[in-house]
Amino acid sequence: MAEGLLVEKVKIRTHLTKSLLAAALLSSFGSSLLYGYNLAVVNSPAEYIKKFYNETLIEDFGWTPDENFITVLYSLTVSIFAVGGMIGALLVSRLVTRYGRKGTLVRATVLVFIGGALMGFSRACRMPAMVIIGRFITGVHSGICLSVVPMYLGEVAPKSRRGFLSLIPSIHICLGVFLAQVLGLSELLGKEEYWPLLLSLVVFPTAIQLMLLPWFPESPRYLLIEKGNIHATIAALKWYRKNENIQVEVEEMQEEQRSLSSIESVSVWGLLIDRSVRWQVITITVVNIGMQLSGIDAIWFYTNEIFRDAGIPESYIQYTTVGTGAIEVISGMLGCFTIERLGRRPLMIGGFFFMGLCCFGITITALFQVQLPVLRYVSVACVVGIIAGFCIGPAGVPFLITAELFKQSHRPAAYSVAGCLNWLSNFTIGFVFPFLEISMGPYCYLIFCGICLGVALYTFFVIPETRNKTFMEISQMFATNNNIDKEELTSNGHLNLTTMNGYGTLGRH
Repeated sequence: MAEGLLVEKVKIRTHLTKSLLAAALLSSFGSSLLYGYNLAVVNSPAEYIKKFYNETLIEDFGWTPDENFITVLYSLTVSIFAVGGMIGALLVSRLVTRYGRKGTLVRATVLVFIGGALMGFSRACRMPAMVIIGRFITGVHSGICLSVVPMYLGEVAPKSRRGFLSLIPSIHICLGVFLAQVLGLSELLGKEEYWPLLLSLVVFPTAIQLMLLPWFPESPRYLLIEKGNIHATIAALKWYRKNENIQVEVEEMQEEQRSLSSIESVSVWGLLIDRSVRWQVITITVVNIGMQLSGIDAIWFYTNEIFRDAGIPESYIQYTTVGTGAIEVISGMLGCFTIERLGRRPLMIGGFFFMGLCCFGITITALFQVQLPVLRYVSVACVVGIIAGFCIGPAGVPFLITAELFKQSHRPAAYSVAGCLNWLSNFTIGFVFPFLEISMGPYCYLIFCGICLGVALYTFFVIPETRNKTFMEISQMFATNNNIDKEELTSNGHLNLTTMNGYGTLGRH
C-alpha cells in the first residue's frame, strides 16, 4: 500500500523542469534543426547549383553536359546526404556505447564544421565535388544525431513526459525546413551569389550546441545500467528532476538492470536474431521505412517542381513553399502538445491515413486538372495535407517508439537498424523520385498512398499504446507476440544493489 502511494506521489509531482526543457531544446537545436534544414536547403538554389555544375564542367573539361547528366549530378547532390546519414546511423550503436548519448552529440559536431566549410567555399574554389562531399559529411552528422537525440531525451525524460520531450526534435526538423525555405527567398539568400552561404549556415546552431551541451549531465540510464555508476546517476537525476523524489525512477532502472542477461550492449546481428524482440524489430522496420516512403521526402526535396507542375505561377512558388513550412511547424507543435493526451497510436494511425488520402487526391486532381483548372489548388491543398499529416505524428513518433520498445541493452542496436532503414529509404526516394515522376506522372503518388495506408493498418493491429509505460512494462506487452514467458523478462535475482543516500533499493540475493 505504501509502495503504491509512493508511486502515485511521484507520478503527480513529476513535471517538466527547466533543466529537462533546456536539454531537449539544445540537443535538438544543434542536431535535428540541421537535419530539417539540409533536407530543404537544396530546393531553392537548385537552378544555381545546376548552373554551377555546368559551368565548372565546361571550364575544367571543355565538355558541355546534357540536361540529363546535370539532373543526375543534382540528384546525387540531394541524395548523397542520405548516404552519409545511413553510414552515420550504422555508427550509432558503437558511438553511444563508448561515449554515451550526450558525449556522442558533442563529438559529432566536428562533422558539421568540416561539411559546412566545404560547401561554403565550393563556389570560390570552383569545385562541385566540395558541395557533394560537404553534403555527405553533414549527412553523417544527421545520421548519428537523428538517432541519438531521441535516445538521449527518451532516457532522461520521466515516463509521463517522454512523448512530449521526444517530439521536440521533430518540431526542430520542421523549423529547420521552414528556416531553409525562408532564407532561400530571393529577397534574402536566394540569389545566385549567396547559395554557398545558404548551404553552410548549419555551422552556427552547431557552434551554440558545442558551447553549452558539454555542461549537461549524461543520460542517467546510461550511467547506471551501462556504467554502473550510482553516484553519477543520482547526481544526473537530481539535476534533471530538481526537487522531485527520484527513488522510484532509480528502482525502475535497477529492475531493468537486473532483467538483463548482460549489461553489454547487444550487436546489430544479436538484435536481429534475438527472438525476444522479434516483433519490436519488425515494428521499427515497418514504421521507419513507411515514414520515408510515405512521399514526404519527395515533397521536401522537390517542392518547387511539384508546385510548378501543379500550375502555380513561378513568381508565387517560393512563397507557397514557405507557407507549407509554416504549416509544418504548427503541425509539429500540435503533435508535440497532444501526444501525452492522445497517445502514440492515434497520431501514427491518423497521420499515415490522412497522408494516404492526400496522396490519392494528388493523383486524382492531376488527371482532371486540364478539364478543371481549379483543381490545381486542390492539388496544392493535398501537398499541404501530406505535410501536416506527417508532422503531427509520423515525423517524430517512429524515433520515440524505437526508444520505448527496447530495453537498455538492445536500444543502441535498434537505433542503428532503424536509422539505417530510414536513411536507405530516404536515399531511394531522393534519387529515384525525379525519374519515377517522369515515367509514371501523377500515378507515382498511388505508391505512396498504398504505403501510408499499409503502415496505418499495421499500427492499428500490431503496435500497442506505450504512453506512460516503463520500458519493462512495454517489453512485457510484446512478450506474447514473441512467444516469450513474461517471467523470462523479469529479474534474474543476481544483482546486489545497496541503498545509497535514500535513492537506491535494498539488494536482492
